[in-house]
Amino acid sequence: MYTLGISCYYHDSAAALLKNGDVIAAVEEERFSRKKFDDGFPKLAIDWCLKETQVKPNEIDIIAFYDKPILKFERLLDNYLAVSPRGLSSFLDVIPKWIHKRLWIKNEIKKHLKGFTGEIIFPEHHISHSAYAFFTSPFNESAILNVDGVGEWTTTSFGIAQNNSIKLLNDIRWPHSLGLFYSAFTYFLGFKVNEGEYKLMGLSSYGKPKFYDEILSEIIDVKNDGSIHLNMKYFAFTYDKVMTNEKFSNLFGIEPRMPSISPSQIHFDIGASAQKILEDVLLKMASHIHEKTKMKNLCLGGGVALNGVANYRLLKESPFENIHIPPSPGDAGSAIGCAQFAYYIHKKYNRIIEMAHSKRIHKNIYLGPSFSDDDITKFLDTNKIEYEKLSRDALIEKTAKIISDGKVVGWFQGKMEWGPRALGNRSILADPRKSEMKDILNEKIKHRESFRPFAPSVLEEFTSDYFDIDIPSPYMLMVAKVKQPEKIPAVTHVDGTARLQTVSKESNSLYYDLINQFYKITGVPIIVNTSMNVMGEPIVNTPSHAYNMILKTDMDCLVLGNNLIDK
Repeated sequence: MYTLGISCYYHDSAAALLKNGDVIAAVEEERFSRKKFDDGFPKLAIDWCLKETQVKPNEIDIIAFYDKPILKFERLLDNYLAVSPRGLSSFLDVIPKWIHKRLWIKNEIKKHLKGFTGEIIFPEHHISHSAYAFFTSPFNESAILNVDGVGEWTTTSFGIAQNNSIKLLNDIRWPHSLGLFYSAFTYFLGFKVNEGEYKLMGLSSYGKPKFYDEILSEIIDVKNDGSIHLNMKYFAFTYDKVMTNEKFSNLFGIEPRMPSISPSQIHFDIGASAQKILEDVLLKMASHIHEKTKMKNLCLGGGVALNGVANYRLLKESPFENIHIPPSPGDAGSAIGCAQFAYYIHKKYNRIIEMAHSKRIHKNIYLGPSFSDDDITKFLDTNKIEYEKLSRDALIEKTAKIISDGKVVGWFQGKMEWGPRALGNRSILADPRKSEMKDILNEKIKHRESFRPFAPSVLEEFTSDYFDIDIPSPYMLMVAKVKQPEKIPAVTHVDGTARLQTVSKESNSLYYDLINQFYKITGVPIIVNTSMNVMGEPIVNTPSHAYNMILKTDMDCLVLGNNLIDK
């Protein structure tokens, strides 16, 4: 049975194809369109999924869309009526897009997938998040917590999942949103909403939560169970295209930061305050959910689950024994989630849990386009690019030596990763022992803000030697304390933490062997791993995209499959 899942029209459009409940292809639209966070109908992603698997539209049994557009449209209309006459310009911009296109998802699907005659279903937004969080986990029962900006009406929800059943028990509704609270500070501190929240997380480490009490007193009311109420007199997102208003600025005594202006200490302190409130609210929510559900497992869904600092505190301080976060908990991941809902819940097929940890990781991550050695060689020869072809062992030995010599290497291998992180197949790699490497990567390679940290990829068996964490973190969604910062300064953030990826032999053998060879040379089982892209562009997809990286940055060399290319 083939199930197609689609997510689009908000941000991070994506498509995923399942065969008998297993994901056989999944990719974000941005990887083809080259428009970062592309929100359009994912035509290119759908086409690739079908081409990759050689499935025709008439072979698809059911298509799932990740939310209910009618309910979302109802919320928009209700909101504009509530805030009128304010919001007219926003209304005139948004509503025509819905009337002309976004309400007619079925028509768009049928127009693009000629020959498809199956069922089209629309699970609720937070049900899609829940399905993705639970069905990628090793649990047969779990509590679920979803936190994002907003779905149809819901901004936060919790419930329970058992076998093939998911039941949401309670929610918080628009406009009171922890995700939008964090996005408001993202905007105020000079970053793009739905794009820059991870930048705020990195920036917050440079500050102290000096405004914590003031924010709790004026902006957000937090109850003991984690429920929240925003003071809407400080926010503009219900009626304008910006998140905050003049009252918000007056509270802090500054205007919203312009991206061209470097952040100062007050920005760091405001960011630290918002980050701490986010973490504390999530801990209150988790305690309440544990009390209500009596479950030992917790699955996290929604875009707020990308906040690795908060995730780590949940792991360390919440009453749950086990926590699972899928590799792409935001809206893109719901392309898989809604398809899983269609298969396991709507169609009631039995769920088989993959208990082998490394196999489950591999099945959850490496789902995108790949290029054969012949494809790569043809590209290099056609474009008259000089390269050295190496055996597997020689490639690993030479690349590890190059990294240990302080060079920066592009690493393009196998299937592209699913989700926002490069996890060893579309990565830029470097030596974590060199303190200057962070600035080199930010300035000369990534062309991005100097305050942003870089992630370590560590051999799984050495994780607890270097980081204060005793479980695998395969999706780079935990920010843990570094135990030996003097050995790996390039991946140690200003607050002594790192957003780590653990790598096992079974989940990615080539990448594991490369790190292991670096370990044999240096005595350090860790390398710097950052996604192969520059600021403002999606992660590279093709050999051509990867080669362009070496042309427009100071990357020293590029590995495409078994081929080594020097600058």
